[in-house]
Amino acid sequence: MYFPFLAEAAEFSRVALDALRQPLETGSIEIDRAGFRARFPARFQLALATNPCPCGNYGVRGAECICPPIAIRRYSARLSGPLRDRIDIDLQVARVAASRATASERSGTTTAEARGRVQEARRRAGLRWAQTPWTVNAEVAGSHLRQGALRLPSDVRAPLDRALERGLLTLRGYDRVLRLAWTMADLAGVDRPGHDELGRALFLKKGLIS
Repeated sequence: MYFPFLAEAAEFSRVALDALRQPLETGSIEIDRAGFRARFPARFQLALATNPCPCGNYGVRGAECICPPIAIRRYSARLSGPLRDRIDIDLQVARVAASRATASERSGTTTAEARGRVQEARRRAGLRWAQTPWTVNAEVAGSHLRQGALRLPSDVRAPLDRALERGLLTLRGYDRVLRLAWTMADLAGVDRPGHDELGRALFLKKGLIS
């Protein structure tokens, strides 16, 4: 699997960015022409980052944004709603200051420890889906998570259901939060997502507090 990273993603054309929607959704690219159809595998894990506006200072504490409102809206709109809907984690992060950079150097988690947690989480997911067509949470059909034997209890799903009813999430986004919640559970070493895991997943997807 490839792991492309798009820095300054809003500097790409919207047409180029929206071309990522199909492979992000299906893991493949299909080309239809008169008389034939071609399908190419294109499964990848995408990471992208962008500034909030062309000058990079909109909403930054202690900085002055020189961009007119229409420029800010146009810049943000280059990452369309349908593209954002296909991204599992969508977070705003603060500009790194010297004090924060120093704190990050003192982090207690090593690369080896992080790798071990990820490997254990993938092992747990592999055991869960051993009798299915899937091997990792990202591949599982949304309908299976919503309606299958592993459907979460209604009280756990309640914040997610409310977000869907209020239009804060699409059904596609709903399914992506469920997949992310299962990954949170695997990382935590618990059998299934509870309120904490689903709350974290909902926040990582939409910045919503359950």
